[in-house]
Amino acid sequence: MAEASSSSVTSLPSPSPSLTEEELTLTVKWSGKEYTVRVCGDDSIGELKRRICEVTNVLPKRQKLLYPKIGSKLADESVLICHLPLKSSLKMTMIGTVEDDIIVDQVDSSEIVDDFEIGQDEAVDIKDKDINKQKLRRRIDQYNIDVRNPCREGKKLLVLDIDYTLFDHRSTAENPLELMRPYLHEFLTAAYAEYDIIIWSATSMRWVELKMGQLGVLDHPNYKITALLDHLAMITVHSDARGIFDCKPLGLIWAKFPEYYSAKNTIMFDDLRRNFVMNPKNGLTIRPFRKAHANRESDRELVKLTQYLLAISKLDDISGLNHKYWESYKEDNSKRRRQA
Repeated sequence: MAEASSSSVTSLPSPSPSLTEEELTLTVKWSGKEYTVRVCGDDSIGELKRRICEVTNVLPKRQKLLYPKIGSKLADESVLICHLPLKSSLKMTMIGTVEDDIIVDQVDSSEIVDDFEIGQDEAVDIKDKDINKQKLRRRIDQYNIDVRNPCREGKKLLVLDIDYTLFDHRSTAENPLELMRPYLHEFLTAAYAEYDIIIWSATSMRWVELKMGQLGVLDHPNYKITALLDHLAMITVHSDARGIFDCKPLGLIWAKFPEYYSAKNTIMFDDLRRNFVMNPKNGLTIRPFRKAHANRESDRELVKLTQYLLAISKLDDISGLNHKYWESYKEDNSKRRRQA
């Protein structure tokens, strides 16, 4: 999904391990109050803004951070904390406004169109880096998943993006249903027979709940949503080739529900390939649904993906599949390859 991410893609040198491991406790002054946030040296300014968002509800893109002698560096969300002269217990000022109108907030947000594919070797390197494993562990400790409906024994897991995956968030319409991807409810109903469903958006939880509610996803009689995740569940990683960017680590979900979900039974749909970098074998890049009014009659992506999901649901372990070639998947061929 091409949601507005809080980090831009910027190339920076890798910091030294000694600096990245340092934890800082920062005090942020906003609206007459002081808030305490904790970050590590390997966190980016974008990550710092996410931490501030947790305590103030001011979205990262609405925040302006002020601290003497650092100036414009705090405006670059890709800069790592360890690259700045910040010390524990310092006080900085944040200027920003809590958004009441989520629809307006989304429309005037910047749009990510510069997606990229990380090479297989580098994807493995990013996934296995100790620094990224540490970030994931911290996120697991920090982020709470609100279970809306119980996990079901024996079901696989389908993790879905929203913007450009289930919904065209850039087009205008009098009714949000006009921007819903065709066959959405039919797709979710069919998938629910074999999969628990989690929605994970790179936007705020308020936006996730509002949009899914407007589309009738949260109270549909034919399927149930297990949980909703937002941008605060994401982590920032560094690529030598692509710089710093955010991604969605499925390890967070697996750690929260180890008795139900793992790499063997999880698949995630997103229109941004970079979001799969911590779990490249579990991601399927869906075609983005844009220009809903022009493409609504011809878009059948969810119909075809329904067939794929139901076909692979019969496998005990789907981690060995290459979802890049999902459209040419044949159940019989897969069985023969596995038996061989």
